[in-house]
Amino acid sequence: MSVSSLFRLSTALVCLVSIVPSLAGAEQATAAKAPYVQAGNTNKRGDACFSTADTNAAVHLLSGFLEVWTPRTPFVDAGVEAPAKDNCPAVAKTDWDGIPFSKTDGQIVNKLVHDANIAYVVKATRGRTAEQAVAAYLDDRRGKNASIVDGLGPLTDAWKAGSKQTTTITEVAADATTVKYDDKGNNRGAGSKPDPENKTDANPDMGLAIDFINAASADGSTEPAKRYFKYGRPYRWSQDVSVVPTLVPAKSGKPVEDGGFPSGHTAEAWRDALAMAYLVPQRFQEMITRASELGEDRILSGMHSPLDVMGGRMLGTATVLYNLNKVDNSALKSDAYAQAQSWLIAKSGVADAGALQVAAHAAPLAADRFADHDANRAYVLQRLSYGLPTIHATDQPARVPQGAEALLETRLPYLDGEQRREVLKTTAIASGYPLIDDAEGYGRLNLFAAADGYGAFDQDVTVMMDAEKGGFSAIDTWRNDIAGKGRLVKGGSGILGLSGANSYAGGTVLEEGVLVAGSSSAFGTGGLTVNGGSLVLAADKPLTVGGDYLQVSNGMAKLALGANGAGTLVVNGKAELAGNLDVALANGFTPAPGTTIEILKASNVTGSFGKFTITGHRASLSYGPTSVTLTIGD
Repeated sequence: MSVSSLFRLSTALVCLVSIVPSLAGAEQATAAKAPYVQAGNTNKRGDACFSTADTNAAVHLLSGFLEVWTPRTPFVDAGVEAPAKDNCPAVAKTDWDGIPFSKTDGQIVNKLVHDANIAYVVKATRGRTAEQAVAAYLDDRRGKNASIVDGLGPLTDAWKAGSKQTTTITEVAADATTVKYDDKGNNRGAGSKPDPENKTDANPDMGLAIDFINAASADGSTEPAKRYFKYGRPYRWSQDVSVVPTLVPAKSGKPVEDGGFPSGHTAEAWRDALAMAYLVPQRFQEMITRASELGEDRILSGMHSPLDVMGGRMLGTATVLYNLNKVDNSALKSDAYAQAQSWLIAKSGVADAGALQVAAHAAPLAADRFADHDANRAYVLQRLSYGLPTIHATDQPARVPQGAEALLETRLPYLDGEQRREVLKTTAIASGYPLIDDAEGYGRLNLFAAADGYGAFDQDVTVMMDAEKGGFSAIDTWRNDIAGKGRLVKGGSGILGLSGANSYAGGTVLEEGVLVAGSSSAFGTGGLTVNGGSLVLAADKPLTVGGDYLQVSNGMAKLALGANGAGTLVVNGKAELAGNLDVALANGFTPAPGTTIEILKASNVTGSFGKFTITGHRASLSYGPTSVTLTIGD
């Protein structure tokens, strides 16, 4: 039986149990356990069979919110009704009036969390700068894709040209405090076929890319969840929330149809950002940051709370994952990726995907506000939980949603599906926060961190990188602080760098290709074996090897010597040497003739390098029982 057939059967059973109480427990539990990747098409409103937390995938995904808030009625029924269908009883419109604390309102379950949620908005809006107010206005009134496209940095103009994207919201009008302006542009751009509704012609340049972004949002509406949870916007909860004055005309006069949870703007931003990150993995983390920023702008605007934004992120992510895993989208995502890469490479005047990675990060911070990787990482991390009070145990193991590995297909193409799942698991944030401890693991995903590789080697990891495939398969860097008991084995012709404060204990083996030490603890606390390929020491301090160092005749060590011991090797165990040694002096490092540099120190040194070269200088090596010393010649 096909997956779709199984799903239809499950749906029918769920509808049946609503009128056969004796079967309700077992069958509703089965429906609730269906992974989002299979059940995403149940995210509907106005359908009696998909109107509860057990039958609507989006509502079920976000049901952790019920630990903070209980809605007036447990149905998708705010401003919408659903006729009886397939033995599912009709759902009448709720009498909720949309006003917090009214007689028809729901109930606060966790006052500590709820108060912290609203207090965050009060503080943010009261401390909002004029610049933040402008950004919040633009992210509200402009098409969401037209807003987040600047996350592409130096590639933005090329993307806009290829997508044929337009927007009519480019500034804050002088009368915006009294006039509501809507974006009359085409938001995402033009697809591969003519679109009379958006008045766009067929787009031969990047039409498939736009088709893909559109497809990634299918069944992604936040309206069913909004109309289930029936949770007011923050400015309705507290008069201390200051809505951006230019957005006052955009405030809805129908609160019953204008719930705050989850944030629709945020969900759309994450859907589009993840789709664009898939197509342009060279700016993967920057697009994640831009989506997070738009969510923050929803809070700064006074329109949403942290929990609203967190819910939007979760639903947006689940929607993209659901659509990425559709068999019907398989060819489209491949063709769209190829088209987007080809267009951007051509318009950037570079040769290939690897060169596009360089071009994508060529602008300084003054021209690319997402150029600071570490600042982006901290920004995103804080906004995954907003530091809300924890309500569960904080040490629970992470879960990875079914099919989530697809989100990293283009960013970590040299890893297989199970390895990408392990990356997602080991980079997830801590448990305990409200809402995001969902059963599948969407809430704790940290996709920014996942793009920086493993967070831990919980078991041995073998990485095969084929440089001929180009892009990240040719060269990549893992920047997380990697823990765990496992060992890393690097194979294949590609270049892999490790630059975190690593503590993994299983040791490191280089079989082929290039392995770059970008930090003094790049290889954790274990030993290091160079069976082949080239080991490059590029840290600004000595590289510490926690165990033994073994280099065989097929291996090469490349040292970039500099001040403060940069490029040297400190081995806590024994060092057994063979193979080649290539030395270069870092720019600005000019030791005088006769200077001695201890390039390797160990408890015991045996063997020697078979061939020694140094670029631009003369030098000699001497071997002692516990060290290897380089002497600069005349």
